[in-house]
Amino acid sequence: MFRSIRATLRLSAAAAALAVAGPAFAQTPPPAAPVEDTWFADGRAVLAQRLAVRPIEGRARNVILFIGDGMGVSTITAARLLGAEQAGEAGSSRPLAMDGLPHAALVRTYTHDAMVADSAATATAMVAGAKTHNGVLNVAAAAPARDCAAALAAPLDTLFARAERAGLSTGVVTTARVTHATPAAAWAHSPDRNWESDRQLPPAAVAAGCRDIARQMIEWPYGDGLDVVLGGGRVYFMPEGQPDPETPSRSGLRQDGRDLIAEWRAANPAGAFVIDQAGFDAVDPTRTSRLLGLFEPDHMRFAHARENEPSLAEMTRKAIAVLQTRGEGYVLMVEGARIDHAHHVGQAGAALQDTLAFDAAVRAALEAVDLRDTLVIVTADHSHNLTLTGYSPRGVPVLGLVTGADGAPMRLADGKPATVLSYANGPGGAMGPRADLSDADVDDPGFIHPALAPLPSAAHGGEDVAVLAAGPWAHLFGGVIEQHVINHVMAHAMGMYHE
Repeated sequence: MFRSIRATLRLSAAAAALAVAGPAFAQTPPPAAPVEDTWFADGRAVLAQRLAVRPIEGRARNVILFIGDGMGVSTITAARLLGAEQAGEAGSSRPLAMDGLPHAALVRTYTHDAMVADSAATATAMVAGAKTHNGVLNVAAAAPARDCAAALAAPLDTLFARAERAGLSTGVVTTARVTHATPAAAWAHSPDRNWESDRQLPPAAVAAGCRDIARQMIEWPYGDGLDVVLGGGRVYFMPEGQPDPETPSRSGLRQDGRDLIAEWRAANPAGAFVIDQAGFDAVDPTRTSRLLGLFEPDHMRFAHARENEPSLAEMTRKAIAVLQTRGEGYVLMVEGARIDHAHHVGQAGAALQDTLAFDAAVRAALEAVDLRDTLVIVTADHSHNLTLTGYSPRGVPVLGLVTGADGAPMRLADGKPATVLSYANGPGGAMGPRADLSDADVDDPGFIHPALAPLPSAAHGGEDVAVLAAGPWAHLFGGVIEQHVINHVMAHAMGMYHE
């Protein structure tokens, strides 16, 4: 009876609708099927892929945390476009390797004391699971920044320390100095990220018992210490006056007379210490249980200018190979640090090249691991103030000028063209009228892109960043999350949440 009443109501409603619509509407049959085109077919194919995704809920033996420093969403988008251009697919939507990770969320990056974050506080959030002050490494927010005594009383436990206590292997790979904020978060506790060598330690901090970040790495007390460390920053481990082995014009910074590299080598006779591409290539992961590579006196080179040092993808591949030989599982951090550095100096082209190098490292890791037991996470510590704007047709170079539909550069109200990419502030800000870029080599990686406001170093962006993930418990990343939640997901995935 109820079914017949519902059917009658549906028929009555349909008849009323036809009467209101009039004869023309009533005589127009609906299309038999949606119009087919390549975009529609693509959407249907992606839906089928998404429907096939199943959560993995087994324990993660391994976790790899990729951090693109300063890699905001606009940077990812622009790098995707540049990658397509370089592959001869200008204007296409050719995906990055990180785009293929099935689970994603937006991440809120503000810190305990600031709307816009720095790399020390954000690394602390991801590694130690709590927000803290800008400029502080693995010290609870209850302790003021740059207060040594308070910091010593408020250390935060880290995922790396917990992993070592559990008998797992640990590694850090970066294109920055290894003592820089993001990589240093793997081992250091410091109320000031700038205390990289004892030269930077204030006398009061020394008197209170604080140690510099390089020394903390060598003296890290957990398990058997870090198994792999690859990046730059040799002079922070060398005594004052000792010439750098590759760049004799640079010399060690340490004032305590200690040669921390020599100390590491003495403590790890079966390990390998390397400083260049040849030494790196000669490392056999099956015969090397511990690896320290310091490839530059300071930061490593930008990806587009790299020479005589391994790429981020090569370092990632080697680190995984070494860590896998230990057999018990591992935690690895991989940082694409120079994305941030290029943005700071307004060189969008260099930032995008380093983003593509970072993505190549993600691809290398995905090819080397089994996602059934390895959680891979790709995110950024914070964004930058890069913007991609204008209404250029698809196919216009992302490092080029905004054009109209006719392909000619679009002139703004002052009669001058604009670049597709620009910054809210930075070195490219003009003190007077805008420069005419009609004949500028805007696609050169060293070109300084225009900025709205002049600033010696472009500021970070405070908007949410993306986190992308695959592997055990990656499905816990969804919606909008706080940055420190990333740490708790990793700990849960590895079965050490209540360790």
